[in-house]
This record gives sequence, structure tokens and C-alpha cells, in this order.
Amino acid sequence: RLKRNGVNVLGIGDTPYDDLAQNVKDSLTEYYWLPSLEDYDGVYRAVAFFAHKYGRIDWLESNNEYWLEQDARLRTDFNITTGIKTDEIGKIKSKAEMKKYYEKAGIPTARQHKVKGGANGRTAAKKFIAQTGYPVIVKPEIGVGALDTYKLECDKDLDWFYDNMPEHPYVMEEFITGDIFSYDAIIDSKGEPLFESMTSWPPSIMDIVNRRLDLAYYVAADMPDALRKMGRAAVKAFGVTRRFVHMEFFRLTEAKPGLGGIGDFVALEVNMRPAGGYTADMMNYAHSVDVYQIWADMVTYDERRFPAAEVEQYCAYAGRRDEYEYVNTHGEILEKYGSNIVTCERMPELMWDQMGNMNYTAVLPDQEAAEEYIHFVQEYEEGS
Repeated sequence: RLKRNGVNVLGIGDTPYDDLAQNVKDSLTEYYWLPSLEDYDGVYRAVAFFAHKYGRIDWLESNNEYWLEQDARLRTDFNITTGIKTDEIGKIKSKAEMKKYYEKAGIPTARQHKVKGGANGRTAAKKFIAQTGYPVIVKPEIGVGALDTYKLECDKDLDWFYDNMPEHPYVMEEFITGDIFSYDAIIDSKGEPLFESMTSWPPSIMDIVNRRLDLAYYVAADMPDALRKMGRAAVKAFGVTRRFVHMEFFRLTEAKPGLGGIGDFVALEVNMRPAGGYTADMMNYAHSVDVYQIWADMVTYDERRFPAAEVEQYCAYAGRRDEYEYVNTHGEILEKYGSNIVTCERMPELMWDQMGNMNYTAVLPDQEAAEEYIHFVQEYEEGS
């Protein structure tokens, strides 16, 4: 989409050029291959080479959580002013720093404790748990997805965690009972949304990975005003501009003192990049839009040129794992939902743990139909 807009698109990657998909090759003016993107000096030299050959770099973006800090460092070193620089990266990467900006936005969020090692750290953790009660969640202060995240339900779990605690910094949070929804948006240079969407996520990606559960989630046709208001307030508080954002919230299914009643939204965390997996494509199907074009127009023109959606519907993802037996066969799924299904394919191995081995994604008219579809795809054979 950037190339379509007349942009000189320059790629740096660790995949050999010959292994790139043809549509990627066709969209690039030039590509610089590196054996590893972890090699900052190598990536720096690649950007310097492009700057020398093509002139000042106007924009640098990975759209990937893992590389946000490297993106910021490169923008700082090359004085690229269209994105987050090193001095701002902490507020969007650190789960501890995020709390300050939620408070600034007036958005309730779970109580948190910065985990410290040793006997004193364990004692401090117990004092925190005395206030919140079990269970608590411990997760890396800076991390991606559910990696190295644990739910502690008793003192025995706490002792296990401290006896095996990894070296990187952790935070501990009170456990919240609720459904997870995300506010997804493309933000312009003034911090205003050019596109907004809501996705309903499973209660715990951590459980899906650790317990080998099936992943199911959907992009909704619309979002509650309360979530829209909170999402926009968070964007303003974090000072986010020129980005695709993915902000996660709990909608309480049990009242929580100090946070809200049933149905209220509570902040979970922010991610300043698009939602993972195939979610961007699901947004396209749900809203009859092209988020890639909307993003490219934001980059190129700082405005939305793609027309408003004419059809709003639900787009539901239902994954299946090879290790389980299901009530309904592949053929039965296609027979019942063939006219609704928009993707049906094997997932890349990289995504198996979180998303399953097989992907069935369909468009449905409403939430009830989406939930019925998910159940049909994922219903297990008894004993499986």
C-alpha cells in the first residue's frame, strides 16, 4: 500500500531475498539482508547505506512488539522524527511505567507490585498479596504476549516462583476476573483516530499456551462507547501519534473494589503496534475496509482517504490443534460454513503454540452467530 502511494519502500530483514514472497519483493525498492536483526551495528549500517543512497529516511517502522526498542534507537540515531524515540520508549514497553499514564487518563487499572529478589523481596510480595489476596499474576516488566507469565494461587506457588525466578525484572498484579477486549486504532499526527475497532479476546493467552487450549476470538462490528472513550483517553495520555495501537482492557465479570462493577472496563496494558496473528485481516473483513491502506495513507498523507464501511459484521477466528479429536470434521465445517469462511489454512509453525495448527476464520452477522460458529469448529470428542 505504501508503494501504491508512491513511497520508496526499503526493507531490512533476516530472510534471504530469494525466500521473500513475491508480493513483498514487488513492493520493495531495495532490500538489505542481515543474518540477524539482533546485530544492532549491522542494522545501523543498513539504514546508513539506505540514507546515503536515497537521502534522509522519513519513516522507520517494524510494526512488531519485539523490535520497538530497536526502532526507537534507530530513529534517535538517525533523527527520524515521525515515531517514538529512545527517551519515550519506557512508557510503552514497561508495564510499571504504563500505570502512570493510565492514572493520568483517569482509567482504573489493577494494583501492581515490582518484584524484587531475595528474602526481602519475597516478604514484600507477601505484603502485597495480603492486600489483594490470591491469585496474583506475575509477568515480565517488559515482555511480549504471555511468555514467562504465571498465575500464583497460593504460598506454595509463590515459593516456586521465587525459587525459579528468571533474571529479568518482573511485576506482580492483582488478579482480575473479566473478559478481555482491545481498542485497536490507527492514530494520526494529532493523536486522533482515523480508524477504530474492538476485538474480543480469550480470558488468558497464557492458559492457551501452557494448557494447550484452542484459541478463539472475534472482531466485533462495533464497540461500546465506554471502551471507545477509554481508548481515546489512553491515546492522549500516552501522547501517541502516527501509529497503529492495540490497547487491552478487562470488562469485569465480577465487581472489584476500587476498580468498578460488573460490565465496567479496566485497563490491562498498551501495545503500540497492530494486534497479532491475522487480526488486521479480520478487521478488514468485519468492517469492509482496508486497514493497510488506511495505515499507508496515515503515513503518506496524515489523513484517512479510505471510505467509511458500508457493512459491519463479526469476523471470528477458531483454531484447532492436530493433537485433538473434534466432533465436526473439516468437511462438515466447510459444508455448514463454506459461504462464511474467508480463510481456511495451516498456520505457520511460529504461531502453533498460541493459535493452533489449523485456522478457520469466518464472517458472521452478529455475536451469537460468531459464538455458535466457534463452538461448532472447536467442540471436542468426549475424552479428547
